[in-house]
Amino acid sequence: MKVLVTGGTGFVGANLVAALVRRGDQVRVLRRANSSLIALDGLPVEHVVGDVLEAESVAQAVAGCDLVFHVAALSSYWRARRAQVYRVNVEGTRIVMEACLRAGVSRVVHTSSIAAIGIPPRGTIGDERTPFDALSATFAYADSKHRAEAEVRSAIARGLPALIVNPATVIGAGDHYMVSGSMIVEFARGHMPAVPPGGVCVVDVEAVVYGHLAAAERGQIGERYILGGENLSHRQIAATIAAVLGRPAPRLVAPGWLLRPLALAVDGFNRVSRRTPLISGEQLRLGAIDFFFDSSKAVRELGYPIMAFRNAVEQAYAWYVAHGYLP
Repeated sequence: MKVLVTGGTGFVGANLVAALVRRGDQVRVLRRANSSLIALDGLPVEHVVGDVLEAESVAQAVAGCDLVFHVAALSSYWRARRAQVYRVNVEGTRIVMEACLRAGVSRVVHTSSIAAIGIPPRGTIGDERTPFDALSATFAYADSKHRAEAEVRSAIARGLPALIVNPATVIGAGDHYMVSGSMIVEFARGHMPAVPPGGVCVVDVEAVVYGHLAAAERGQIGERYILGGENLSHRQIAATIAAVLGRPAPRLVAPGWLLRPLALAVDGFNRVSRRTPLISGEQLRLGAIDFFFDSSKAVRELGYPIMAFRNAVEQAYAWYVAHGYLP
């Protein structure tokens, strides 16, 4: 089978590419000219140099493919301008879906996020039916991914055989852009003296890759599937990372009321600093919320596995050490 992976040089994309190569598919990757190829090292894949915002290069990449995984997105939103987040995530998705429609692709899997679903009401666990909320609509990444899903649904309404997967916070080997993996690297460098009071659903990248492949084979057109793992507090996440690294866990949990003034200070610093931001005010403001989600639909319909968070941390830490990010 000939398969295209947009965003194939990134964390989830590269792990997906490796799995496709292992099972014998002909894999094509759409990537930018300046994309790091570290995660694709040694993999026999075809490269199309271009951008999801360039209709011509997207059409070239899609041509002749039986299956398309649209993984490309601007996930490190705190390192980019708000307008660019929307351009890449929304307009880029529209361009890819249009190209797939014109090319008559047999199956499209769009990689979204739990952020696109919205924040579950307090004390509940979200699922695919959780309504998108007003707070999430103010959060550029969440809103852009929600709007990107609308582009996918528009294409489905016009006959595109597509479906959506919504990964949680992904951890594992190969996150060289340090999106979610930055928490492990910063912890190892001693930059995490305290944690926020909320929590998040965390997932092993190996489970996310399995979910993509299973969605392509068994998922229902027009449906969305949450690809999650364990629902853990930030304190539990930090304790697990600390145990893997052999370090003491942070004892301080920042009170919720403190997050807003801290967020204002971080936003102010980021505006004047020439350094790439480590964190944004948006992230701090959302730190008191429990982003907990249920993957039962994917388990039931896709045979999706729930994997231990600790294993993902161990794999991520080993990869960062092996590739020189950590001593």
